[in-house]
Amino acid sequence: MLWFMFFGAVLCRALGAKTRPHIVIILADDLGFNDVGFHGSNQIPTPNIDALAYSGMILQNYYVTPICTPSRSALMTGKYPIHTGMQHTVIFGTEPWGLPLSEKLLPQYLKDLGYKTHLVGKWHLGNYKKEYLPLHRGFDSHLGFWTGKIDMYDHTNMEKGSWGYDLRRDFAMADDLFGQYATDIFTKEAVRLIKSHNESDPMFLMVSHSAVHSGNPSEFIRAPDELVQNFSNIEDYQRRKFAAVMSKLDTSVGKVVQSLKKNGMLENSIILFSTDNGGAAAGFNNNAASNYPLRGVKNTLWEGGVRGAGLLWIGKGVTAPGKRARLSRVATQRLQIADWLPTLYSAAGGDVSVFENLDGMNLWDALSQNKESGRTSIVHNIDDIWGSAAITVGKWKILKGTNYGGDWDGWYGPSGREGAYNLDLVLMSEAGVAISDMGMMPSKDKLTEIRDEATVKCNESIPIISCKPLKKPCIYDINEDPCERQNLAEQFPAVLQRMLTELDKVNKTAVPPNNKDIEPRADPKYWGRAFTNFGDYLHLSTPCLC
Repeated sequence: MLWFMFFGAVLCRALGAKTRPHIVIILADDLGFNDVGFHGSNQIPTPNIDALAYSGMILQNYYVTPICTPSRSALMTGKYPIHTGMQHTVIFGTEPWGLPLSEKLLPQYLKDLGYKTHLVGKWHLGNYKKEYLPLHRGFDSHLGFWTGKIDMYDHTNMEKGSWGYDLRRDFAMADDLFGQYATDIFTKEAVRLIKSHNESDPMFLMVSHSAVHSGNPSEFIRAPDELVQNFSNIEDYQRRKFAAVMSKLDTSVGKVVQSLKKNGMLENSIILFSTDNGGAAAGFNNNAASNYPLRGVKNTLWEGGVRGAGLLWIGKGVTAPGKRARLSRVATQRLQIADWLPTLYSAAGGDVSVFENLDGMNLWDALSQNKESGRTSIVHNIDDIWGSAAITVGKWKILKGTNYGGDWDGWYGPSGREGAYNLDLVLMSEAGVAISDMGMMPSKDKLTEIRDEATVKCNESIPIISCKPLKKPCIYDINEDPCERQNLAEQFPAVLQRMLTELDKVNKTAVPPNNKDIEPRADPKYWGRAFTNFGDYLHLSTPCLC
């Protein structure tokens, strides 16, 4: 009898592990809302990403935070940056701080459920000491970089007066990869991990791309010349190069999807594709993204800075707790990047009662069964150092203060609406073929219908009512006016006061920012011209210039 009970328990655990879905997060860097085909742009073909979008869910009301480190912290912790001290700017490679070690991260929670966990690409949550780095925060392996950006070919980063190499294989320098294009490196590693994985074990793979972030001053946007030439129809040369970088990213997505299919994992996979923040448009950060027709850019609190391009794809072998909703749809549920930790943990079969004090909500039922999300408000960010804040409650959004003195508070193209959209490219892409083979790709007519629904159109009949948030707070009916044309603060003073009260209430829950000043001794020139976990060594000796 005891033997039977023991065997039964082992069998149940084994079956439970097999039914846990593989989870793949593909995170783009600085991708604009309008840089994907599924939101209506014809300028840069993204057939693989679009194939996932049309056969999954386009996240139409999906919000991220306005810049890299805060967004990644929210994704990893399920908490708003104001509650972890990550709300002000980013972590630079010579600063002695990181995401607080008191926080348990998404890969650590998934490891509790038996997942093998891998990070490929960008980290940007602290490299001060080893304990802040991926292998000490839940990932079994990491091939990628620790700081905020790298040159796509030489893998160096120039920031805050320092310059150094930043590509690692776990903790060792990956200088054998020098000269190889970063997107290709990360794609090959993702495919290798998938091919070598035992598909009966659940896998969490996060592919955190450098694309489409700009690089170093020598040439901010870099892509293979032959690929850049394919976009000669784009007049702006920087945008042309951006298109080539984006094309490489899209190809990478296709290869990852195809690899999952070949290795028998796609049917039981959940794939999240997301940007980390809004696009760096019109020369912001020396880049050429597009958030059209949304207002603002990366690191602003306008919709163009915080409304993210994203999709969720669920394989037909992934079970849902109730009646599974039709995929191939535009998901209108409101959600924020902090929601992914409890949502994906729930999708993996985890008991969300283990979480305490999260800002993220478990939206797995809402998304998989197409129910109301239950999320009625979003804290976009509150930065008391820069004096900028924005929250949305119901249909109302308030902006108080702004960044860059208001210099990036306008609308920036290109629209990309000119030309034609080629549905055949979507169907013939590597992702499209893999998904079609599973019988999950909708008809061409349905693709067109979904794309039209996911294309945000400004109501040109709404007159622009000026907003100067450095002087007075502004409010918008974000449901009717997603392009933030009409500041309604004067028309609805009671709503304004209510929103100000709510903003003040939220701000009282914020913790102070963790930011620390640059440590001069951390400069890569003292460490063989490489960014390193300098805090582990400074107490041992004074670095020497070499």
